[in-house]
Amino acid sequence: MPNHSSNLDPDGKASSDLARPNDVMPSRLFLLPTSVRPLFPGQIIPVILPQGEWSETIKAIRSDGHDVLGVVYTGKKEVEDLSWEDLNRMGTACRLHKIQQNEEQIHLVISAEKRFRIIDWVAKQVPFNAQVHYYSEQGQTGTPEVKGYITAIINTIKELLPLNPLYGEELKIFLQNFQPDNPFRLADFAASLTTADADELQQVLETVDINNRLGKALVLLKKELEVSKAQMDIRKHVESEMQSRQRDVFLREQLKFIQQELGINKDDRTAEIEKFNARLEDLVVPDGAQSHIEEEMQKLSILEVGSPEYTVTRNYLDWLTVLPWNKFTEDKLDLEHAEQVLDHDHEGLREVKERIIEFLAVGKLKGEVAGSILLFVGPPGVGKTSLGRSIARALDRRFYRLSLGGMRDEAEIKGHRRTYIGAMPGKFIQAIKETDSANPVVMLDEIDKIGASFRGDPASALLEVLDPEQNSDFLDHYLDVRFDLSKVLFIATANQLDTIPGPLLDRMEVIPLSGYMINEKIEIAQKHLLPRLLQKAGLTANQFSINAEAISAVIEHYAREAGVRKLEKFLGKIVRKAVMKIIKHDEQSVEVKAENLVNYLGARVFHEEKRIGGVGTVTGLAWTPLGGATLSIEATRVHNFSRGFKLTGQLGNVMKESADLAYSYALANAGKFGINPEFFERATIHLHVPAGATPKDGPSAGITMVSALLSLAKHKSIQPLAMTGEITLTGQVLRVGGIKEKILAARRAGIDDIVLPEDNRGDYLELSEDVMSGLNVYFVSHYDEVFAFAFTDKDMPVLLAS
Repeated sequence: MPNHSSNLDPDGKASSDLARPNDVMPSRLFLLPTSVRPLFPGQIIPVILPQGEWSETIKAIRSDGHDVLGVVYTGKKEVEDLSWEDLNRMGTACRLHKIQQNEEQIHLVISAEKRFRIIDWVAKQVPFNAQVHYYSEQGQTGTPEVKGYITAIINTIKELLPLNPLYGEELKIFLQNFQPDNPFRLADFAASLTTADADELQQVLETVDINNRLGKALVLLKKELEVSKAQMDIRKHVESEMQSRQRDVFLREQLKFIQQELGINKDDRTAEIEKFNARLEDLVVPDGAQSHIEEEMQKLSILEVGSPEYTVTRNYLDWLTVLPWNKFTEDKLDLEHAEQVLDHDHEGLREVKERIIEFLAVGKLKGEVAGSILLFVGPPGVGKTSLGRSIARALDRRFYRLSLGGMRDEAEIKGHRRTYIGAMPGKFIQAIKETDSANPVVMLDEIDKIGASFRGDPASALLEVLDPEQNSDFLDHYLDVRFDLSKVLFIATANQLDTIPGPLLDRMEVIPLSGYMINEKIEIAQKHLLPRLLQKAGLTANQFSINAEAISAVIEHYAREAGVRKLEKFLGKIVRKAVMKIIKHDEQSVEVKAENLVNYLGARVFHEEKRIGGVGTVTGLAWTPLGGATLSIEATRVHNFSRGFKLTGQLGNVMKESADLAYSYALANAGKFGINPEFFERATIHLHVPAGATPKDGPSAGITMVSALLSLAKHKSIQPLAMTGEITLTGQVLRVGGIKEKILAARRAGIDDIVLPEDNRGDYLELSEDVMSGLNVYFVSHYDEVFAFAFTDKDMPVLLAS
């Protein structure tokens, strides 16, 4: 027979009262864990447990015959990963009333009866079984202290009832089963009514003394009252806000209806259509576009305002009606004004300015500036983009800059199809909208850096835009109607021509921009860069000064480039350090001279270019994207054991071929130049182009390489000069590019004697007087002429000295 226990007082003595059948509890209980919150006597609740190991516990409870189990709080630990040590020693004995099971869970309905404490463990594995001691709920219940607690708890519950209707339902259930003056049940009911932390509730469960238990329950109930009041205040505030907004919406709808009835206001659809029609009144829209707009207007008038199609159609009509159809700004074709603008904004660039004025003169004669696409090609920082702004200012046109660098999506040019979410017109239609003019100046920056990807080829899409024969009927994918771009003046910029596709390059008129002379850079610094930098730094001309000699030193030793971008950076560094001096040392003004320049910029970046002389060494001239540079080419004999030819200096394929040509020409014509052919037959020759970390390529070092090889073979150094020109197997000297940049590089290196191909004589004569001043330039068409001058002391018959 199962073991049973009668009611025991806290000291373990038998009670004198007779035990009712339901009061008889077994002395050993099977235990079920709960991780949610502890149970209090008097509660009837459902419990859900996972199938598996707990199904064995339920079977053991049913087989025991009395359907009584112990429910123990486990803390934060989940019931699936429990050991007997995780169970609290104090729990609640419950009667099992109902069981339902499915494949995953067990559903129980239990009623909590009595507190118990675990005395000893019968089974420490699932199903847990323990010997327990029960606590009877008897004691001094009529003391003034207990009555005071009962009154306080009942009053607090009365305050809670209006705050949450759920409290009233639970109170009804409590009053149906217990008397409100029972302090034991009232304390447990008050604690269970709260949303307190489970550990705090466990402390109430473990409190046997009725006075202490009532006190703890009252504290939790007071906390619950404060929380409920705060929740009620928040709820009232939110409801008030919602009611206020609903009231505003209701009144606005009423007002809108009244205004519509009186004809004062229209609905959204009517207002949108009237706005679009108002825009079209001042525009001359082509017939094709006009009919398209009318069709879309008709569609908009029958669509529901909240439908997605309505939004798409409204946005589309917004674009169609906001474009400046046949809306042009009047050109200011005043050549004198244009020259003043160009001279004011830019120093030097005489050839470029002349070409721009010629372009504008043609436009003045025709009555319009259109039909040509200009392409400014030159190193960074020479003023390509700012020239475009100056042209727009000279013509009094609106200006829009579009950067093409890194563009890989064709839709950037021709727009997206309207079927896509977030579709937009291409950049050119956006430029037209932003400038509100059908004839702006559009600057296409970095056109040499445009790319291609799986989204299309933007360079090919540009063909339609930049072709005067096609762009009068430009079709943007989003607009789906023709727009005339023929009146737009397109100006493109690039650092080099090699990466621009041929068909695209054919549509543009190339205007090269070379680097600035030192005196031009000084003028730019004094007139443009320094005033802008001083304004940014908050300095006045009285607080900061730098003389021309110091600016020249900055150019020579720190910012040796074709443009003025680095020059501006170094001048900005000087200005910032001057500001620090004024603030820290309380100086009234700062004067920068060439002598104290190192205090502002540190050690020199560039030193004086010295020509490397000696046997087998010749100075060449090269063009780079940053301007011109001198290039020393060295040749030496490694050994005489076998014939060989070695190249170093990170040379490109074209330059390697040029070196092979030079070696073949020198070997084939050794006798003509007074060299024993056996020198090349036996020797391994090493030809090196210094600055090995810098990639080099191009054919213009051909005659320089031949001269280095012949100097080595004759064991004779050449005269101090620099040369450039492509060589052929028959000794012909061919034309090369970048003449101005190379001449400037020679001047920086202090070289006055220069050898150029005869075919470049015209390029040289186009240079300004200040570039040619003091130079002796020798034009050659065959290498024999180069040899005659380089290896003899007599003057060449073909000589142009300026």
